[in-house]
Formats: sequence, C-alpha cells, structure tokens
Amino acid sequence: MPERDQATTIWRNARLATLAPTAPGLGIVEHGAVVASGDRIVFAGPETEAPDAARVIDCVGRWITPALIDCHTHLVYAGNRAREFELRLAGASYADIARAGGGIFSTVRATRQASVDDLVAEALPRLDALIAEGVGMVEIKSGYGLDLESERRMLAAARRLGRERAVAVRATFLGAHALPPEFDHDRAAYVTLVADTMLPRLAAEGLVDAVDGFCEGIAFTREEMRHVFAAARKLGLPVKLHAEQLSNTGGATLAAEFGALSADHLEHVDEAGVAAMARAGVVATLLPGAYYTLPESRPPPIALFRRHGVAMAVSTDCNPGTSPLTSLLLALNMAATLFRLTVEECLAGATRNAARALGLDRELGTLEAGKRADLAIWDIEHPAELVYRIAYNPLYARIWGGR
Repeated sequence: MPERDQATTIWRNARLATLAPTAPGLGIVEHGAVVASGDRIVFAGPETEAPDAARVIDCVGRWITPALIDCHTHLVYAGNRAREFELRLAGASYADIARAGGGIFSTVRATRQASVDDLVAEALPRLDALIAEGVGMVEIKSGYGLDLESERRMLAAARRLGRERAVAVRATFLGAHALPPEFDHDRAAYVTLVADTMLPRLAAEGLVDAVDGFCEGIAFTREEMRHVFAAARKLGLPVKLHAEQLSNTGGATLAAEFGALSADHLEHVDEAGVAAMARAGVVATLLPGAYYTLPESRPPPIALFRRHGVAMAVSTDCNPGTSPLTSLLLALNMAATLFRLTVEECLAGATRNAARALGLDRELGTLEAGKRADLAIWDIEHPAELVYRIAYNPLYARIWGGR
C-alpha cells in the first residue's frame, strides 16, 4: 500500500452521479466515493475500489454531483427593471420597450453611474443565491456600459466577485450588446470602437476570458458581429453569441463559422443553423428564464438538437430585464417543463455541457480523476429531485477546490 497522502480527503458512503461522458445516463454509482488530493479529484467510483485518504467524510447515503455551473449570466449591473415587467404585463413587447429607450438602455444609464464598489455590492446577493444552490463556476458578461470605462468597471467587478467569494468566475466582454444612443447615427463607428479599441485594451488588462455579442434585428448584424469576432480571433479569445432569440438572423451559422464555444437562446434557429453548430461543435445554451419572462411561445428546437447531436447547456441568463433569475435549480425545472428536456439533459446541461460552453470541459463538469474537486452534496433520494422540485434547495454541502 503506498504511503497515505496527508492532503487527501474521501467522501464515502455516497451515491454518485458522475456525469462522465463515457458512462451511461448520469453515470450513477450506488455505493460510491470521491477522493480528492488538494484541489483535484484522484478517484470517483465504487467505494470498494477507492484509495485510502487522510480525512474521511461519511456522506450517509447522500448524492454527490459535480458542482453546478451557470454558464450565461449578466450578473453585474446597477438598478432594476421592475417597471418594464409591468409594461410587458400590459402588452408591450421586448422590442417595443427597447425602441422606446427602455430595456438595455435603462440599465446602461444606471450602470454608467455606478462605481466598481457599487456594482460588486449589488451583484453579491445574486452571486450568493447561486452559490447557495451548489454553483461553483459562473460566467459574467459585461454589456451594460457600452463605453470603455463603464465596460472596464463591469469586468473589474466580475473579477472582484471571484476574489470575494469561493467561486470561479469567467468574465466575458459583451460590448456588442446594444448600440448606445450616442452612436445612433454611426453604427460603424461603434462597432469599430468595440472591436479595435475596447476589446484590445480590456484584453491587455487581463479582464476578458471570452467575447460575446447580440446578433439580432434590434442589436447587431452578422457582418457587424463578424468584425468583432475577427478581432477576438486575432487576440486568441474564444467567442460566444446571443443568436436567434427573437428572429432568425443566421447567428448560429456565424457562431459555427468562428468555432464559437456556444450559441445562446436559439428559439428561432433553423435546421441549417443547427447542422452548422453540430459540425463545428458549438454548444446550444438554453435560457428558459428569458423564454418564461418575456414571455415567448416558440421554444428552441430541442428535437433538432438531439437529432444532430448538439450538446445542450442550461443557464439562468440572470439579468435585470428579461431573466431576473438567480436560481439555477429553477432554470433546470423550467428547461424540463417548458422545453421538455429530460432529467439527464438538464443535469448534464448545468454541469458537463455548461463546462463545455465555457471551454472548461477538461477541468470541470464531471466527477472524474484529474478534474477539479468542485462537488455538490445533496439531501435527495434521486437526482430527478434536482429538476422536479420548485423553490426548494436540497443542497447539503458545496465543495470548491477540495475545500
């Protein structure tokens, strides 16, 4: 027997949903254990095969899954848009509100006036709500500043959130979120500013992990987004895209052209777009909170994603206007109820496929040796409870980096 590593911990007497891609279904191990050394998993499988560890934690039959991953959020912003919620209840559409100067622009005005401290203070309760449900990784987009200094403050706030809480944060630059009012008569100048000035400077400051954009009739065209994505490619940054949310603009095929990590929303994507995503390995990130809140009547084409083998992630899309949702567990229930995803698809969507949507599938998202020891331990009888229950949090403990 090799000498026992004093840095190791074993969580024994557990049931595992490993979500390993090589295992059938959820990768269930009924009498299982997870062993970590430092911040890495060194074993996940039957307890009878587990190595010894210095520290032993008895899970008393509880379930262990990978920690959840929220792979599409707009968590950092100032103010709220409760008034617009009332307007939508009275019949106004998302596009109507945006054209009247509301929507994203009302949040832009509030965010431009906020300091980094203000943004962090407002975002922390939202982040804490996600952490309390077993989230170990969250992606946070900018996009409510729409000028260099405001976007910088948003991304700096995202970075600080990752230092102030035991959670990993990926910061995504979303300068191409909307056309700011000061550029109403010169779209090309703003796109050039985003691609050729804002993005290089913010990337040079270490504030950008990925680049996103909103390809839509009320936002940016394919050609405009191509300019931004080409700039990201020069900097070696991965891209993502808000695509086909309100109409089919060909955003999914653009995402495929640039080998995007993900295309997100996708209610209006056609089969050609789905096929292009499949060929390029682009993840479809489903955002049922926005579908529910707007509300929409056309769900993403789940059957097409299944037919073409497109991986599906599920996220909160936490944002002030169209998805004020800070519960990834509720997003899973919505994905099952509104989009008819299976339990397996939902749980893979918030773990394995969410990691892939961030380009982190070699690090996170499954219980496998070599992966980071980010675990969620649940007081449940079956993993389906994580999708089935509404407004109920069965988290027993969250382990982040082995701690």
